[in-house]
Amino acid sequence: MRRVGTAVWLGLRALAHLSPCKERSPLISVSGDVSTSVLANTTPFSARKLLTRLRLKALAFIVRDLRLFKFLLPILVLTPGLAQAQTAQAPSPDIQRQRIEQLQELIRTKKDLQESLLKMQQTTQQQLAEFDARIAALEASLGVTPSQDKPAQANPDAVAVIPPKDKPAQGNPDTSVSTAALASPGGTVYDKSSESYVQSTSAKEEKLGPFPYVAGKGFILARGANGEVDFSTKGYVRYLNQLDLAPTFTDAFGRTTVLDLRQDIQLNRLQVILHGWLFDERFRYFWYAWTQNPSQGDPAQVVVGGNLSYQFSDALKATAGIFSLPSTRSTAQSFPNWLRIDHRSMADEFFRGSYIQGYMLNGELTDTLDYKVALAGNLSALGVSASQLDNCLCTVSSMLYWMPTTGEFGPGQGFGDYEEHEEPATLLGVHYTYSREDAQEQPGVNAFENSQIRLSDGTLLFEPNAFNTGGMINKATYDMLDLDAGIKWKGWSLEAEYYFRWLDDFQVTGIIPVTSLFDHGFQVYASTMLKPDYWQGYVSGSKIFGQYGDPWDLAVGLTYFPFGRKEVRTNFQALYMDRSAVGYTAVPYVVGGTGWVFTVDVGTWF
Repeated sequence: MRRVGTAVWLGLRALAHLSPCKERSPLISVSGDVSTSVLANTTPFSARKLLTRLRLKALAFIVRDLRLFKFLLPILVLTPGLAQAQTAQAPSPDIQRQRIEQLQELIRTKKDLQESLLKMQQTTQQQLAEFDARIAALEASLGVTPSQDKPAQANPDAVAVIPPKDKPAQGNPDTSVSTAALASPGGTVYDKSSESYVQSTSAKEEKLGPFPYVAGKGFILARGANGEVDFSTKGYVRYLNQLDLAPTFTDAFGRTTVLDLRQDIQLNRLQVILHGWLFDERFRYFWYAWTQNPSQGDPAQVVVGGNLSYQFSDALKATAGIFSLPSTRSTAQSFPNWLRIDHRSMADEFFRGSYIQGYMLNGELTDTLDYKVALAGNLSALGVSASQLDNCLCTVSSMLYWMPTTGEFGPGQGFGDYEEHEEPATLLGVHYTYSREDAQEQPGVNAFENSQIRLSDGTLLFEPNAFNTGGMINKATYDMLDLDAGIKWKGWSLEAEYYFRWLDDFQVTGIIPVTSLFDHGFQVYASTMLKPDYWQGYVSGSKIFGQYGDPWDLAVGLTYFPFGRKEVRTNFQALYMDRSAVGYTAVPYVVGGTGWVFTVDVGTWF
């Protein structure tokens, strides 16, 4: 306490020496030879000088006894602030209000900037993810090694909006896009190869996320330097009403049959597909499980199959496994790009080949000329075991397409101009198929996607007593020529095929009335996009000219695409048939049926 008192005393002394007075500053005045010092100027006492001297005195004292520093430090530190507080004046209410308003405006501006930056970041990430998806699709189409750049991470629910004019392709995604793809005048990119269905993904919006969707491929489940796994599926529910058909049918030989007419709702097809490439993008796999509920209990109602392929060049791709013979346009890997939902015209069903196990070569001979050649054991392998086949590869099928104007004819060379070509797209094609067949190699009547050789009244060629003479054909040679032509322009399409079939070289048990058979016929499709992307109408018909009857059919249909995309559709169709020459549970036809059949199909194809 004594030391504190000493410090206070020194402070008071310092104040005493600086008591209120006037400082003198000398001013020299010269008068003659006398010099006089006068009080020339005085200034009021300065608080700043007082504080300065007080600090100096206190510092001198502290130097003498540092133990007092802890008591004087707060005084020395707070003194300038106290002096300023004494001289500062409180702001007026108007100034305070202005400052509050400025503060609020700054806070709002900061918040707006933060929101803008966040939106910009999200938009940038979304655009980067979109570019990654486009790059991946183009790399896959060009057959190059995928980029090693890490994809941008985007909100899985974000949607990249792209101009909606062009449409995605559809089809068998086991096939790859050729590097010779052409751009149509409308900006849509198609592969020229007749079996490629991948279309430019830059023309449609895509849902981004951990499993991006690419049109024509499906959802990409995994992708890396060693391969890719894609998932796709095709399936639909069908309402079928055959009750308007005549209940009985009499064939060309006077035999009457009571028809089994149906009205039901069925999951008519379900195909689950895993496909992609392994180690080299040129080496591709295509594995699937395929079933039809209406055929449950029939032979081959469930199929597990697929194929492997290797792309040597644009001119040569080799495929081995199960695939459809390129005997007509509908079996040349154009599915599901059809106008009728998952069924063909009567004539096409009557003349075509089917799904087989074998080898196929295909490619592009020129920018406008494509080919396919297939080798197999018979016309239809589904529902037929290996022990039923002859030990020879006795089936050959080939196809040649010329597309003179645009070098393409839409996805898979399918039917209808959903893509709306800005310039006329044209196609001229020829198919030829040869096969040596026997009764054992023919699938059952209701086998899945079967193809039996029939007479033009619907009678099976290899059926016992087929001609009602007691005789039976055991072996026969099948030759079929198909001429194909079509044009598409601005949503309109007109397409036709003409078929010629020869059956001869019969090996017979008993007696039959013929040594050879010749049948021919045609189909015609006409369609238009009533509303681009959403509504498509069509009319189609076919006729068979045969030795045992001339059956025909006519269909009128309307298809609705609810999402403005080809992958999801609803179809309404009225089909009239006259003495149908084909029929089994997977299609609306009944052998011998005459009258109307109505269908409503709802499904997905991607």
